[in-house]
Amino acid sequence: MIDMLGRTVAADSPSGESPSDSTRTGNATVLVVDDEEVIRSSLVERLSWEGYRTLEAGTGKEALEQFADGVDLVLLDCRLPDTSGLAVFREMRRRDPDALVILLTAFSRVDSAVEMMKEGAYHYTTKPFNLDEMILLARQAIEMTRLRRDVKALRANQTQSWGLDRIVGCSPAMQAVRDLLEKIAASRTSTVLLIGERGTGKELAAKVLHYTSDRAAGPFLSVSCSTLTATLLERELFGDDRGTFTDARRQRRGLLESADGSSVFLDEIEEMALGSQAKLLRFLEEKTFRRLGGVEEIHVDVRMFAATNKDLEESVENGRFREDLYYRLNALSVRLPPLRDRVDDIPVLARHYIDLFNREFRKQVRGATPEVFEALGHYPWPGNVRELRNTVEQAMLADVDRLTLDDFPALSPRLRLAARGVNLEQLEQDLVVQALERARGNQGRAAALLGLNRDQVRYRIQKFGLSTSCRSAPR
Repeated sequence: MIDMLGRTVAADSPSGESPSDSTRTGNATVLVVDDEEVIRSSLVERLSWEGYRTLEAGTGKEALEQFADGVDLVLLDCRLPDTSGLAVFREMRRRDPDALVILLTAFSRVDSAVEMMKEGAYHYTTKPFNLDEMILLARQAIEMTRLRRDVKALRANQTQSWGLDRIVGCSPAMQAVRDLLEKIAASRTSTVLLIGERGTGKELAAKVLHYTSDRAAGPFLSVSCSTLTATLLERELFGDDRGTFTDARRQRRGLLESADGSSVFLDEIEEMALGSQAKLLRFLEEKTFRRLGGVEEIHVDVRMFAATNKDLEESVENGRFREDLYYRLNALSVRLPPLRDRVDDIPVLARHYIDLFNREFRKQVRGATPEVFEALGHYPWPGNVRELRNTVEQAMLADVDRLTLDDFPALSPRLRLAARGVNLEQLEQDLVVQALERARGNQGRAAALLGLNRDQVRYRIQKFGLSTSCRSAPR
């Protein structure tokens, strides 16, 4: 029933058993601010019965004294005896921008409540109000503030998890990479090109750049240009309007629209079709695009990370990559060195991954033997850091106190040779020479014999200074 003040009084009243316990309310704290004691006590009594922790104040001064970061919701009267509700509201928002406030106002003061809503108040209700409706509104507001705080905490954890310390290594090359990433993260540059072989950590570098920048609150969205056809890739990036395709029953937002104010990572950019490259270039230059099948120009603010493991200059010369897009992307670039060029980082990385998998597997492996670290340092790591991580992860499956060479079955023969001082690089060169001789200089056939692809064979030919006439360079 409803009393003379417009309050709904439950039939079993607060003296009966509460219809909801503190588990459902999560012991949320509500601050009730109103100089009318009857209204204030009614709200406090009902909120307490619902399972909420309550605080109360009759003046603006008392309200600010009671207010703290732990308050989930404020029910604030717009008119107080010592100050205005607007002044109290602004001070609360200054202290905690995430605090939600529901305004209690007389009908004649609705304009004041509307002004505060423009500044961020959650809702307002006029007196007299229905108490059941007020409790429902309070419950919705509390869920909202909890969601905001959970998202904020999650983003803070992501920022901490993807800090510059994720770039592991003590070598001068990696210190230079860290220094450059730190400068880029603090800058306003909108496009960054990440260059490096597969497994060198290009996506990791992009995430570090995103989560250490002022865009960290937004999502990090990524797509691989090599896994989608040109049409599907454009749909993924730009979205499409309803009816553009047979399955397009509604308007669909693409990554660029979803990442407004945030970041997008395009992996293997060299695989993008030339027509798609033209559309990407237009977006990078004008910050606008159209959904597929659409006519509306959409403006977004997106930081673009593009990654490649190929020589884009060579791709430009061969006509596979647009020259203007290359120069647009390459205005600011970061080169991730291969692991073989920073051998000093191998034991540091290995210990890092042992610690990581100790936590993930709930183990207490106490490092590895000196023989393991020596062998890991001599191995060429064609798969770079990713291969090292996977190798350590497999070894950590062993039920041992300390890792030995026997715990690396996939690499054991080669690692044992490395531990004995065999020059694996020379061994690798001899194998390439033998394969080229058997294939009579045909790089494709030599690649098949070695279990590699053509690009990997071509890289080793250049690395060792070999001739396709099948003879190695003088040693």
